Amino acid sequence: MSEKLEFTGERFTPECPREISYEHFHRYALAAGFCKGSSVLDAACGEGYGASLLAKVATHVVGMDIAHEAIEHASARYGERERLRFQQGDVTRLPFEDDSFDRVVSFETLEHMEPQEALLSEFRRVLKPDGMLLLSCPDKAVYTDQLGNENEFHVRELYRDELDALIAREFPACRLLGQKLMFHSAIWQEGEPSRVTVQTQAKEGNILQGPLTGAPVYLIALCAAREELLPDLQGRLWLFGDEEESVYRHYYHEIRKNMAAGELLAARDAEIEQLKRQLSDRRTRGWRRWFRRG
Repeated sequence: MSEKLEFTGERFTPECPREISYEHFHRYALAAGFCKGSSVLDAACGEGYGASLLAKVATHVVGMDIAHEAIEHASARYGERERLRFQQGDVTRLPFEDDSFDRVVSFETLEHMEPQEALLSEFRRVLKPDGMLLLSCPDKAVYTDQLGNENEFHVRELYRDELDALIAREFPACRLLGQKLMFHSAIWQEGEPSRVTVQTQAKEGNILQGPLTGAPVYLIALCAAREELLPDLQGRLWLFGDEEESVYRHYYHEIRKNMAAGELLAARDAEIEQLKRQLSDRRTRGWRRWFRRG
């Protein structure tokens, strides 16, 4: 395995832990379900981890990125995997013939470039007539306006209606999914297929049952030339985790650390109060001796 690609904040690397890892790996885990037996272009593949995951189920995958260092690293780290190759290039001027791929995957790419119309046009061109595009981007209304994120590498973030309009120019059919890290209690029957029931406690205390609440931070679009080419999602919910439960382990570690810090502060506060009382007693005794001498 090659050395790790330096994390600069511009692109995700697999060594990034916990929450950010969940966000990025979950998108590719979702895409893998739609890429089985397909020819795939991973446009703006970055470090290459996603293209490598897709190559496990696709007939072949091309990972393309404009950054030479990213392609060099990806080729060294994942290049020996069958059905996978990496190629440097500009994703707004793809060096492929028309109708070359069954699937184009491009996650967290749009917001990093200004010529977004050219990008979508190229994706449509290299997709086969019955192909599908999977892309994602942050929802500016939540990611930036609500949460206050300021990413120096984002040059053109989109609101949901802007994303809808951009996609509609090239892809008449679209399914829009939302993605967000969430905290839930899970109850399930072990060893049985899961059917999802979502319950939410309202502010007034009532328990509501229905769809997930809360605005997604990221939008994932499944795009095609015709409605019948898109999968019937039937309100599906995709959950993602890791066997080590890294997010929860870190969460409980932080809770224990904060509790220990709270106990330490409480002990120090008690010690300070005791020292104040001792100092006050000494001052009182000192004043009494002074008055007696007088």
